[in-house]
Amino acid sequence: MIPFTYARPTNAEDALRQGAAAGARYLGGGTNLVDLMRQTIEQPGLLIDVTGLPGAIEETPDGGLLIGAAARNTAVAEHRAVRARYPMLARAIVAGASGQIRNMATVGGNLLQRTRCLYFYDHAGSRCNKRVPGQGCDAIEGFNRSHAILGTSPACVATHPSDMCVALAALDAVVHIRSSGGGRTVPLTDLHRLPGDHPEIETVLEPGELVTGIALPALPLAARSAYRKVRDRASYAFALVSVAAALEVEGGTVRDVRLALGGVATKPWRAWRAEEALRSRPATAENFRAAAEAEFAEARPLRDNGFKAALAVRTTTAVLEELAGG
Repeated sequence: MIPFTYARPTNAEDALRQGAAAGARYLGGGTNLVDLMRQTIEQPGLLIDVTGLPGAIEETPDGGLLIGAAARNTAVAEHRAVRARYPMLARAIVAGASGQIRNMATVGGNLLQRTRCLYFYDHAGSRCNKRVPGQGCDAIEGFNRSHAILGTSPACVATHPSDMCVALAALDAVVHIRSSGGGRTVPLTDLHRLPGDHPEIETVLEPGELVTGIALPALPLAARSAYRKVRDRASYAFALVSVAAALEVEGGTVRDVRLALGGVATKPWRAWRAEEALRSRPATAENFRAAAEAEFAEARPLRDNGFKAALAVRTTTAVLEELAGG
């Protein structure tokens, strides 16, 4: 491992001051960053351990929750208010990793984890624009069964790996960010960038900015929500397809809906098109299926992953049927 300096600030101001240094990276639980350092893909000169910063889960005046970025994933999944008001989030976190990893991983780190694309990790033998800009993408013509079919570009087809972020996208979550110049908020759906010509730029964060928390708005329909993950094996595997959904049905008609997808896109994918197709329509399997199909109208499948669109449509339809049935 390449030598680095380690710091553990006790407050956000100190963390931001140190984060302005060249080559500095913020360290949460380390479940992704440390692996990348072992692989020499990430080579920070300074690690700033921010796990000592606030990680509380607090009620907000509007009836929502504010989750500190240093909160452990286990604490969020087990929190009574999360389980009661936002069950899709608790289920997504539990589906995302082993208990040991959930105990270490932080909410802020989960937001910023990098892709698990095999070509990204194979720095000795594969080309990857996300790892070395302008190098090329071997996944496009390689083994790409697990890769994205939505939001891709000629430069990158890697999927975003997070389960938690899929649920947060469906829940209208807002990310709180601080810098030396003050604070700002960004909707979770806008935090991650599509790859375009620069897949190495993965979020809208500016150098040195620090994620301090995630706000969940009051969202009554989220109390009836679900998260379903389809994967190759039952434990500790990344999603081929995942669906986070909340549904409100009144008199047999969809009054409101939230829908996000994982495993199929280069970022946590809010299914805006499908939601629009469902609102004020009868809550039937046929309409659920048609809305899901509309979301994939512009999908760009590769040689090995064309099955994902059909699998996502079936999974989305099944989850919505389950929620509609109470």
